[in-house]
Amino acid sequence: MAGEGAADPEILVEAQGIAMRFGEQTLFEGVSFTVRRGEIFVILGASGCGKSTLLKILIGLYPPSSGRALVLGEELCRLTGRRRLAALSRIGVMWQQGALLGSLDVLSNVALPMEQHTALPPEAREAIARAKLGLVGLGDALRKLPAELSGGMLKRAGIARALALDPEVLFLDEPGAGLDPVTSAGLDRLILTLARESGTTFVVVTHELASILAIGDRCVMLDRQARGIIAQGDPRRLREECDIPAVRAFFRREAA
Repeated sequence: MAGEGAADPEILVEAQGIAMRFGEQTLFEGVSFTVRRGEIFVILGASGCGKSTLLKILIGLYPPSSGRALVLGEELCRLTGRRRLAALSRIGVMWQQGALLGSLDVLSNVALPMEQHTALPPEAREAIARAKLGLVGLGDALRKLPAELSGGMLKRAGIARALALDPEVLFLDEPGAGLDPVTSAGLDRLILTLARESGTTFVVVTHELASILAIGDRCVMLDRQARGIIAQGDPRRLREECDIPAVRAFFRREAA
């Protein structure tokens, strides 16, 4: 419920003892962390550890089996109607494949959230969409359809759409997945620029080591065997100092 979130206004996302179970199978449990305003916070771990499921819990698509997920002081999974729409308009989400509507050009895709959530006239929506696309380097691709975009361009367009409503928190699901190293590094630079210049808070789900070290201020590492968090903190310090075998294996590409 509103008003039950963290007392610290600088904490925008909070996981409080979250568990997720499917029947008798426990994916993870006891997951707790906070994300502070302006951070780039990374949820990392090997495939199958529950990273994307945790993201879906945070944004209210899945209710947790136990515990609470608070975003901007709200449990999004419990909200309905106008309260849910109002809360969702304060966050942005970029899905792994961009999730753009194939029948709409890039400009119309980015303008769509404004059409759904605001009373802005069409010309204002278009102007804002143009500005967001310019921000991510797609000012020349306004009238292209998603099928005409490269993988990196799709990701950038997805970020532009996620930014359409000027969200306070932006959630990114595997932004570098499927991209070549050069394109992925360019996307990392874009995320850093957006975070530092606009003050947007990012929660990024990824297993891409180069991106984690390039953009992450803090992180939590999920582990499938441990069924929860096995390490958290500055990813660069974890790489250099953590002696947990699974963490060393991930960051140093060593055998656990």
